[in-house]
Amino acid sequence: MAKLLSLLIMFILFIFFFFFFTPTLSCPPECQKQALLQFASLANFTDDELKSWNSSSDGCLFPFVKCSSSNVVEIHLGAPSHWRRPWRVPTSTVLTPLFHIRTLTYLDLFFNEIQGELPRDGFANLSKLEYLDFSGNNFNGSLPSQLFQLRFLQILDLSGNSFHGNIPPEIGNMTKLSYLYFSGNNFFGEIPTSIVSLKELKTLDLSFNSLSLEIPIDFGNLSNIDDLDLSSNNLTGIIPSSIQKLPKLDKLNLVNNLLTGEFPSWSSGLAGKIPDWISTHKTLVHLDLSENQLEGMFPQGLAEMNFEYINLSDNRLTGSLPPQLFGFNLLVLSLSRNNFYGKLPSNISNATRLVALMLDGNNFSGKLPKFISNINLCLLDLSNNNFSSNTLPDFSSNVNLRIIDLSSNEFSDEISTNFSQTTSFLSLGKNKFSSFPRNLTHMSNLKYLGIHDNKITGELSNSICQISTLQILILRNNSLQGSIPDCIFNLTSLQILDLSINHLVGKIPTNLGNLTGMIETPGEIFSNLIW
Repeated sequence: MAKLLSLLIMFILFIFFFFFFTPTLSCPPECQKQALLQFASLANFTDDELKSWNSSSDGCLFPFVKCSSSNVVEIHLGAPSHWRRPWRVPTSTVLTPLFHIRTLTYLDLFFNEIQGELPRDGFANLSKLEYLDFSGNNFNGSLPSQLFQLRFLQILDLSGNSFHGNIPPEIGNMTKLSYLYFSGNNFFGEIPTSIVSLKELKTLDLSFNSLSLEIPIDFGNLSNIDDLDLSSNNLTGIIPSSIQKLPKLDKLNLVNNLLTGEFPSWSSGLAGKIPDWISTHKTLVHLDLSENQLEGMFPQGLAEMNFEYINLSDNRLTGSLPPQLFGFNLLVLSLSRNNFYGKLPSNISNATRLVALMLDGNNFSGKLPKFISNINLCLLDLSNNNFSSNTLPDFSSNVNLRIIDLSSNEFSDEISTNFSQTTSFLSLGKNKFSSFPRNLTHMSNLKYLGIHDNKITGELSNSICQISTLQILILRNNSLQGSIPDCIFNLTSLQILDLSINHLVGKIPTNLGNLTGMIETPGEIFSNLIW
């Protein structure tokens, strides 16, 4: 009898290990439930939660699971979900039980602080997987080769981890991939040319890594791609002309690399050379090639495209701006820190949707056109140029304008203009103004006012005290006279006051210590004001 009982126990144990611990075999619903319970245990779920799930008739009743025909097919445990669990930093071994649920098609564990290397074995069992999101965890190490055996995978997101090493060329085997996100890791070496085999790819994001060498010349074979982001790497060489073959591309981001050569002359044909492609195809609307080493002039053809966002700042571009650039759909234009010159095109007022215009750090000259105030801008930065005039446009009617930076130009005489009452950042420093603005008291949202390094004379008016929102006031290096108005030190938001290099007299007010407000840095002001 004892021998029979022993044999029975051994048989039960054999069945249990046969179905649960043998990775290559199927796992029936009861086995799937046990895998989920072990997963929850390794993930440090609370005892009460484990008890409630233990009492479930099957694993399909677990709140983070979806089933089909009594088989678990989806696991949803991403952080933004209402089912966010208070995990106590589980390690990557938490994945091991899940490898036994061979029916899985969807696995979402993003932003759960899981740490460690991905298991070398197990991914091959998930042969039906179509969606895999491990983003925003603390995974490290290289990618296991079995991961690239998931031939039905359509979405793979490993962004925001610490993976390192080369991107394996086996990635080209995942021919069903439509969305690939590897951003924010430590991948290095070249972009594998096998990526061009992913004909179904719509989004490729390899940004914020340490990838180097040149962009594969055959990227034009990614005929379905509409979003290509290779920004913040160490890529070198020229932008391959094959990109012009991408008929569906609407976003190209190559910012912050080491790309060289002339500005690509083919850029006006990015959507193909079909005569009516603008009206029949999805056009390239977002172009960011900033922070590279590109040279040359602004291509005429590029200016005629239907862009919403253009950022070419921090390159070595030169020449004047073509009038065609300012189309109706343009929302953001940044050409900062290049060598552009000449006057602003007179048809800039056509860009009626423009919200941000950044032309700082160039050699533009001439008068600032009055019609620029008719555009409903949120941000206008024309600093560090050669604009000159003794009058400025009247910005008072622009209810959206938050940031105005006209510093380091050649403006002179009185500041005889009105600024929008919504403006929070106003910089007029390093010009040749001779008087203090007379119409600042209605600017009820002003936080930063800089009129330093000018030729302003006279006394500092008490009217400045009516701007109760001021956090930063910089009037250094002028010719201000008289005493400092006591009321300035009653501005409870004021944290930085610079009146140095003037001709002020008298004692420093005793209520200087009343300045107790909390300051926003200029960067915070910039980032919080527009979007």
